[in-house]
Amino acid sequence: MGRRLVWGLLIAFLCCAISLFLAPNDLHRSLVAATNHAQQDHHVNRAYNDALAKSILFFEGQRSGKLPADQRVTWRGDSALADGQPDNVNLVGGYYDAGDNVKFGWTISYTTSLLSWAAIEYRQQITSAGEIEHLRQAIRWATDFLLRSHTSSTTFYTQVGDGNKDHSCWERPEDMDTPRTLYKITSQNPGSEAAGDAAAALAAASMVFEHVDAAYSSKLLQHAKSVINLINHNTNYFLIIVKKRASCPFYCSYSGYQDELLWGATWLYEATGDKKYHGYLTSNQGWSGSVSEFSWDNKLAGVQTLLAKVTL
Repeated sequence: MGRRLVWGLLIAFLCCAISLFLAPNDLHRSLVAATNHAQQDHHVNRAYNDALAKSILFFEGQRSGKLPADQRVTWRGDSALADGQPDNVNLVGGYYDAGDNVKFGWTISYTTSLLSWAAIEYRQQITSAGEIEHLRQAIRWATDFLLRSHTSSTTFYTQVGDGNKDHSCWERPEDMDTPRTLYKITSQNPGSEAAGDAAAALAAASMVFEHVDAAYSSKLLQHAKSVINLINHNTNYFLIIVKKRASCPFYCSYSGYQDELLWGATWLYEATGDKKYHGYLTSNQGWSGSVSEFSWDNKLAGVQTLLAKVTL
């Protein structure tokens, strides 16, 4: 008791001593400045949390298919519920691209990779902001569609809708009447960009769900390994880079297909630790060059960042 009293008196004395060295106005200004600084930090944190929440909410506005009961963007309705019917497959779901009504597997895959990367790299911060479950839901809405698109070990659907006809008609997805044309890659008609990007998305997402839903995580990784073999279905090891590029119904790759193969191999190596993917990366060092962008078309900067974390 006596020791606590001594410490209490000492602290009180020090506070009084500090106040004596400060003029009344200086003390007032110091207290006001400290209060303002704390308030500014609070407002900044709230602003960042709000920006994060709205960024994730945006994806709910882009949803295609049968919307869930907990849909927060309530002015959107069910749409494109017959996608895939011409080929007797279920391609309902996924995300619309930008402000149109086409579903591009390539850009959906790239987006999914980045969302998953954020969930892996900043899980603690996103959790503290109360948004980790919303982020996982956004990722799963995409990966469920990618899983449906991978209808067999030799087939992956890469696009639903006609980009040119869709872009000539501005309308809500709930009311659209433009063709829902289907495009796919197969073992006979491979598409390196689409296959590599989808493999990256599924592998990255498998890491997001590894400790949340182990069965789903395993399913994602299984499909990631399978879809990348569409690059050359005659080999069970995708070391050989085929010369055939993906068909280009709308979006074309201006940077070539090597970056998608490296992107897919990098995420597969991250998810599995399998040395065959690492061997592919070290024997194809096109990833080590200087790049000026990181985008849906060119992923080399992302490859470099991931590999730097692994090797340094």
